[in-house]
Amino acid sequence: MMKPKSKVGVQAFLIDLDGVLYVGKNPIPGVRECLEQMEERGYDYRFVSNSTRRCQSSVAERLLGLGYDVSVARIFTPPLAAIRHMKSTGQKRCFLLTAGDVHKDFENAGITVAKEDVDCVVVGDAGNSFTFERLNQALRLILGGAEILALEKDRYWQEAEGLVLSTGPFVAALEYATGKKAKLMGKPSREFFDMALKDMGLGPKEAAMIGDDILTDVGGAQAMGMQGILVKTGKYREDLAKSSGVTPDVVLESLAMLSSRL
Repeated sequence: MMKPKSKVGVQAFLIDLDGVLYVGKNPIPGVRECLEQMEERGYDYRFVSNSTRRCQSSVAERLLGLGYDVSVARIFTPPLAAIRHMKSTGQKRCFLLTAGDVHKDFENAGITVAKEDVDCVVVGDAGNSFTFERLNQALRLILGGAEILALEKDRYWQEAEGLVLSTGPFVAALEYATGKKAKLMGKPSREFFDMALKDMGLGPKEAAMIGDDILTDVGGAQAMGMQGILVKTGKYREDLAKSSGVTPDVVLESLAMLSSRL
């Protein structure tokens, strides 16, 4: 059976999480109903988030607590891409400059999380764990030969109380200090988008990316041939959107507004 095509001309969607489905602890009104409508009309979708504090199963648990019953298999995060990269290159040990329980994804994949003699330094959103001691430890490991894997390089993200520094500034600091370039695992990496598209058996022209970041989500998607849909929720800023040089294919007040275009 042929897959449906929406009014924006695609068969499936890649959807960001933070800022699109929820902000902080608050689900965005009407989004759950929109996802249900996608299901009813036969559209496929995957969630592609630059979330790096939670393992894949914890992301699903959090979404359930917010009212979204999402299968773990539909969730793609940068740690999964990092694990795939490590396995493809024969790397077995990593230092995690991250927070939360994301270490479970690596351990469940058979990768050793260690503080010395590592193949790579994996940098994610460590929040208050971005201490001088941990950054300096990462510096020494990188100068000792470890590869830098950046789970994401976003500048900031939206919390309920306001904007918060993300991983990008800290990755930039390590790159500057070591003279080495990090390999990006998450959005807007082509490999990361491809991982989710291939899971649906689709090519870029058959899908659209929905997100609140005009550069990472919309610009990244358009660069590889997908449509980019910008939502005005989460960390959306009108001034940044105007000065970004990126023109979204569609701009919506929120994901809930997509219902009228399905």
